Amino acid sequence: MSTDRVIFSRPYRARRELANLEAVLASDHSHGDGQFTASATAKLKAITGAPHALLTTSCTSALEMAGLLLELGPDDEVIVPSFAFTSTATSMALRGATCVFADIDPATGNLDPESVAAVVTERTKAVVVIHYGGVAADMAGLLDLANAHGFAVVEDNAHGLGGTWRDRKLGTIGTMGTLSFHDTKNVHCGEGGALLLTDEILMARAEIIREKGTDRARFLRGAVDKYSWQDIGSSYLPSELNAAVLDAQLDEFDTIQAGRHRVWDAYAAALPDWAERNDVRLMSVPADRGHTAHLYYLRTPNERRRDDLIAHLAARGISAPFHYIPLDSSPAGFKLGRTPRACARSAEFSGTVVRLPLWPDLTDAQVARVVDAVTAFTV
Repeated sequence: MSTDRVIFSRPYRARRELANLEAVLASDHSHGDGQFTASATAKLKAITGAPHALLTTSCTSALEMAGLLLELGPDDEVIVPSFAFTSTATSMALRGATCVFADIDPATGNLDPESVAAVVTERTKAVVVIHYGGVAADMAGLLDLANAHGFAVVEDNAHGLGGTWRDRKLGTIGTMGTLSFHDTKNVHCGEGGALLLTDEILMARAEIIREKGTDRARFLRGAVDKYSWQDIGSSYLPSELNAAVLDAQLDEFDTIQAGRHRVWDAYAAALPDWAERNDVRLMSVPADRGHTAHLYYLRTPNERRRDDLIAHLAARGISAPFHYIPLDSSPAGFKLGRTPRACARSAEFSGTVVRLPLWPDLTDAQVARVVDAVTAFTV
């Protein structure tokens, strides 16, 4: 048996990255909104179908911009899934809004519309929904609630670039969407993100917020002869160096996705018999959703067996971590949010999920090694 370690994730290296970086370094423009920002933005719009896209320094930054665009304040509540990354909540709490934690659908790990309906109040101004693992949430139920109660829907689509729900691209279905280009994501630039918008008025304000509250973007387009302070904002524009790497990555988006789906499909084909024998639930994708192969996870019967499986794989040189700790159980969750109804399914999901190694250059031999190690474990 090979003793080489199979790591959980490895950032993809695109062919043109170094050439793009050299072009930026040889130029007099490395601060952002240059040729690679424009090129990467155009490619993102083509992949997502979004009318408007703004590159940002991170998905967290894009979520913070969403909070600013929604004009959140201390009198507002924002419903967020308990099973989520911290940025989903802290970006809203940063504006003074109260985070209201709702539970998930255990079949997908995504926000459950019935749980959302149970915690909506007259103060609810928005719902932030993640598409966990690149599998769309139940957007029909969430959009129905948004229309009935008049709140915004923000898609935290950190996992879902290129994913679909009923043939609609993730990140463009709600009021606005966000993307992550952290180096653990399918497409990356080390650290980066984007805000996707369909509304012209929101876009006009968003580009001001992104540029420290100034109308510099209009100045660069020649729409005004000088730029000045127009609104609140911050420094959310990434450097041209980040954009150069992202542009090279987006050139190979189809190759990246094909590699990831190859690995995902291999796990999905090899593990069902073992899972059925051991009462393990495997990741599944509803028929009306196209996933991004961002994750492949399984769920053990209980937390003890999850820890045993992780240890079993680690002893064989395979890194397979669990995931989020529920936000409603965290110190900041108690301080900055409230949980009207217990998020029991989030706690169960968190305590039983194991994520298998998945990156596009994972070899077939490595995948087979992971499968052999998993199936040698008896739950």
